[in-house]
Amino acid sequence: MKDIYNQKFIEELFNKMSGSYERVNYITSFGFSERWRRQCVKSIEIKKNDTVLDLMTGMGECWKPILNTIGVNGKLIGLDFSEGMLNMAHKRRSKYPNYQIKLLKENVFKNTIQNNSIDSVISGFGLKTFSDKQLHDFSDEVNRVLKTNGSFSFIEVSVPKNKLLKFFYLNYVRFFIPILGFLFLGNPETYKMLGVYTSKFNNAERVKEIFEKKGFNVEYINYFYGCATGIKGQKN
Repeated sequence: MKDIYNQKFIEELFNKMSGSYERVNYITSFGFSERWRRQCVKSIEIKKNDTVLDLMTGMGECWKPILNTIGVNGKLIGLDFSEGMLNMAHKRRSKYPNYQIKLLKENVFKNTIQNNSIDSVISGFGLKTFSDKQLHDFSDEVNRVLKTNGSFSFIEVSVPKNKLLKFFYLNYVRFFIPILGFLFLGNPETYKMLGVYTSKFNNAERVKEIFEKKGFNVEYINYFYGCATGIKGQKN
C-alpha cells in the first residue's frame, strides 16, 4: 500500500497536476479558493517592508495580497518542492518585476531559511498532505523560522460539520473532482487524491492543538460553514 504522506509521492502528484491545478482549484471551490487565500493573508497584521514566507507556495496564489501589503521594499519567499508548481510560480513572478520575490525549491522540513528571520508565515491549502507527525514537525519549523512575536496564518479545505452539507461535500470531492481530473489530465486518480487528503485531514482542529502545545498563541478560523478551516496566531 502506498504511503500517501511520503514526500516524494506528494511531490510527483503535484508535478502532474501543476498545469491544471489552479483552474481545477478555482472551479471546484466555485471561486472561493481565491477569496479564502485573501482572507487567510489578511487575517494577520502583515506590515509594510516585512519578510513573509509562503510555505508550499504552489503557483504563488497567495502572493497578491501579501505583496500589496509589504510593498516593493518588503521580501516574499516562496518555498515548494514541486518543480512543476514552481515553474508556474516563476511565470507569476514576472508579473511583479518591482517586488522582491525569492523562490526556493526545497522541502518544508529541510530548508535554508535562517532561524528567527521571518515576520510572517503563510500557507494556503498544503496542510492536508501532512501526517500527524509531520504536523508536529511543521509546527517546529514554523517556530524555528519566525521572529519573536512573528505571526502565521494557514488555511485548508475541510469537511463541514453540518451533516447535510458534509454528505454533499464529500460526494462532491470524491466523485466530481476526479471527473475534472479526467477532463484536464486524462487521469481521474490524480485529482482523486485531493478528496482522500481532505477526508483524512477533516479540519484544522488538530493543527490548532499541536500549535498550542508548542506554545503559540492560536486562533481557530472557520471559512464558509467549515468548507475550509485554518488557524492564525503568533509566536511568543
